[in-house]
Amino acid sequence: MTAPHRIRVLVADDQAIVRDGLVTLLGLLDDLEIVGEAADGEQAVRLALETRPDVVLMDLRMPVLDGAAATARILEQLPETAVVVLTTFADDASIAGALRAGARGYLTKDAGRAELAAAVRAAASGHATFAREVGERLVRGFAGASSGMDAAAAPSGQVLRERFPALTAREAEVLALMAEGRSNAETR
Repeated sequence: MTAPHRIRVLVADDQAIVRDGLVTLLGLLDDLEIVGEAADGEQAVRLALETRPDVVLMDLRMPVLDGAAATARILEQLPETAVVVLTTFADDASIAGALRAGARGYLTKDAGRAELAAAVRAAASGHATFAREVGERLVRGFAGASSGMDAAAAPSGQVLRERFPALTAREAEVLALMAEGRSNAETR
């Protein structure tokens, strides 16, 4: 009998206490394996190339190289790796920068253990995960930017896929449902 595949995770955060907590928390899960810890973006890139993780949990605001730039560099060389942003910031510029860099998910640091674990697992499976408030901001932003649409109108999944072709049809559908105010349970 072969052992089940464990998701290999690299944690990148400049705050030692946050990084230590994430490593401890994720290390308790049987299906995850922590393969490295980085204190800045440059170190995250180097460790990703050395360890080839399935998922990088990436803070955005770090010294030496910020998380969005580190994400872009990692994905240039390791396109099979998924990056999930975990940050304090949920402003439009931070979200857009992370998504342009190729992040597969975006959570804020008030996410719970279950939400974090689910996001890592989803990213490893090729799916995107967004904190509810991030998904709502994304959809509102698309609605306002789409020609002929009222800013309060939620765009369809197709509009979202046109703007972000990396989203699967299901991911775009879920974002559109979130914009309508549906809960995570209602989007399943």
